[in-house]
Amino acid sequence: MKFSFSEANLLPDDAPINQQYTEFEEKFGSDGNVIMIATDDESLFTPEKFNAWAKLADTLASFSEIKSVIGIHNLQQLEKREDPKRFEMHSILDRDSLSEDEIENYGKTLFTDYPFYDGLIFNSKSKTVQTVAYMQDSIVNAKGRQIFIMEKFVPLIESFKKDNSIEIHVSGMPYIRTLNSQNIVDEIQWFVLSALLVTSLIFFFFFRSYRATLISMLTVIVGVMWAFGFIGLLGFEITVLTALIPPLIIIIGIPNCIFLINKYQHEIKKHGNQAKSLQRVITKIGNATLMTNVTTASGFATFIFTQSELLKEFGILASINIVAIFILSLLIIPIIYSYMPLPNDKHLRHLGKQWIEGFVEWIVRMVKHRRVTIYFTSVAILGLSIIGIFNIKISGSLLEDMPQSADFFKDIKFFEEKFDGVLPLEIMIDTKRPNGVTKLSTLKKMDKLKAEINEIEELSPPISVVNLAKYAKQAFYNNNPKYYQLPTSQEQTFMSPYIKSMDNMENGISSYVDSTGQFARMTMFMKDVTTEEISRIEAKLLPEIEKIFPIDRFEVTMTGKALVYQKGTHYLVDNLVLSLSLAIILIALFMAWMFRSFRMILISLIPNLLPLLMTAGMMGFIGVPIKPSTILVFSIAFGISVDDTIHFLAKYRQELKANHWKIKRSVYPALRETTVSMFYTSIVLFFGFSVFMISSFGGTVALGGLVSATLLFAMLANLLLLPSLLLSLERSIANQRTMKEPQMKIIDEDEDEENER
Repeated sequence: MKFSFSEANLLPDDAPINQQYTEFEEKFGSDGNVIMIATDDESLFTPEKFNAWAKLADTLASFSEIKSVIGIHNLQQLEKREDPKRFEMHSILDRDSLSEDEIENYGKTLFTDYPFYDGLIFNSKSKTVQTVAYMQDSIVNAKGRQIFIMEKFVPLIESFKKDNSIEIHVSGMPYIRTLNSQNIVDEIQWFVLSALLVTSLIFFFFFRSYRATLISMLTVIVGVMWAFGFIGLLGFEITVLTALIPPLIIIIGIPNCIFLINKYQHEIKKHGNQAKSLQRVITKIGNATLMTNVTTASGFATFIFTQSELLKEFGILASINIVAIFILSLLIIPIIYSYMPLPNDKHLRHLGKQWIEGFVEWIVRMVKHRRVTIYFTSVAILGLSIIGIFNIKISGSLLEDMPQSADFFKDIKFFEEKFDGVLPLEIMIDTKRPNGVTKLSTLKKMDKLKAEINEIEELSPPISVVNLAKYAKQAFYNNNPKYYQLPTSQEQTFMSPYIKSMDNMENGISSYVDSTGQFARMTMFMKDVTTEEISRIEAKLLPEIEKIFPIDRFEVTMTGKALVYQKGTHYLVDNLVLSLSLAIILIALFMAWMFRSFRMILISLIPNLLPLLMTAGMMGFIGVPIKPSTILVFSIAFGISVDDTIHFLAKYRQELKANHWKIKRSVYPALRETTVSMFYTSIVLFFGFSVFMISSFGGTVALGGLVSATLLFAMLANLLLLPSLLLSLERSIANQRTMKEPQMKIIDEDEDEENER
């Protein structure tokens, strides 16, 4: 198995926003390779603290994974030289002979005399300074990044905090992504262990049998090992989605075990013949369980038809492993029981428990006497849900689902306050002609756009070749900060020989202009904004960009990892509709195959669609947005909730055949027999998915809570609404013409026993 070291790409490779970002990376390299270390310590400009700060930066620069480090300790300034006319870079400080007074004076002049570094190395308003380290592009999306951050960088920071009384804050995409992915890795083991513990405790509570519990645990543990094996075998990586597969298999596998073991114990209690019991478990419950697992797998498999690689991988793994856990259940449980002695009375006692019998009788009474109440409640829930659905918001935040109690997340908020964000956002300008960027007219247009960007509080002031041009004029006038502005056309003529000398400077103009001089970049940082806010920013900026840069002469694109992720969320919403529609069509086709009745298709879908609408409405009311994590709720819940419908309808078909197609005589026996297993499995699923709520990731917490709630609603809908609909529509569906012989072979128990006699 491998772990993912890059952000989840929610968009297909050929999406325009992806292609724009790829083009940007080809021109300027990765935009997510910066690590920042910041402090707002007022006593930083004292010899002891300043030297400690400088030493930290020097140590960081000594690592081979770091390309360059810039900070207040090594800032350089342009100086004008004559004969020949040129600019030269010189260090502002001579660290070899640095006195206390020089450090103190440097602290006073830094924020006023060097506007070029404002927003890059310091914030003149908040008096916050930062050291910026650029990682090698080759390891930004590779395992080397994780090794460097976890084994070198984090220990270095911890050591610095321990040895110095300077409060520091660390951020930057390589650091954030590494710690976030480490949290995912750490949580996988807790998810698996917690899911095993919770489901085994509930299983034991219902069955009161160590033997049955251990057999079930063995089955799902093998299933989990298979799940990890499939991830490695198919060459997929562990991402925030594929990490959910192993605990998902436990949660889905346990209900299989419940249905199979419950049926086995029912049969043993009925006639005590082990061979006959195991045969009926395989032929009857195995048949129904096959259908339920196939429908669940189909629900997940619909993700395969999306264009998102992330969702495709999740859909492939989930559907394969759901079928695998069914095969394992059907093989392991009957085989092990065939070698064991018959269950004794203690193991069968749970079948006649008073409290569960009371619940069954309550369900039957409600269906028999309170159908109007059931319908009224369903319609009321539907109405409220529709109101809530209109309040749902879409969120594509890259940071929203990260553990908000983690130190690195608190540091993100510090950088948002002091430097206006950590998420890189880029504007790439194509002038459509070589050296078009360096023309004064282009620089003025970029400066005008910069003024527009400065009006948007969610964005930091952009850094571009404009800053360099302004700095060059300041240097031309002997570094007087009041001349930090674009040169006039006349000044540009005088400065021309000096500016040409900047082309050969390391990390000079090449950072912001490509080698041909045709493309320029404007780099800014963005706060953690919602999808609505990013749309508002685009709505404000794009018309201004078109006005400043005419489309016939310039091509301007907004890009960056954060923007790509935001756009991917909208794409996921469109795919949610596609995958859910496919799942509904698949289930409808399956019901048509079972019953050959259009009315029965509608009757079977209503109790499964209502809980989904209820969950969507609940998301609107409690403010849970549609995002990459919560978008899975609907397909997961629909795929699993249909299982209850199939178990009930499979038994209902058996009763119909035995009772000569009399619906009333068939509904109640089917309801009495299936209620216990449906209740058991729903409780296991409810608490199983609730395990996800221990996660430190907000999205995983929401996923667990919403799926748990949806499945509980689905159980009640299938136990109350489904049989009520069958009874109320009895006249329109109770005839052999519309209820033809079942397309699947279901062995009737009474007929089976009569033949044996």
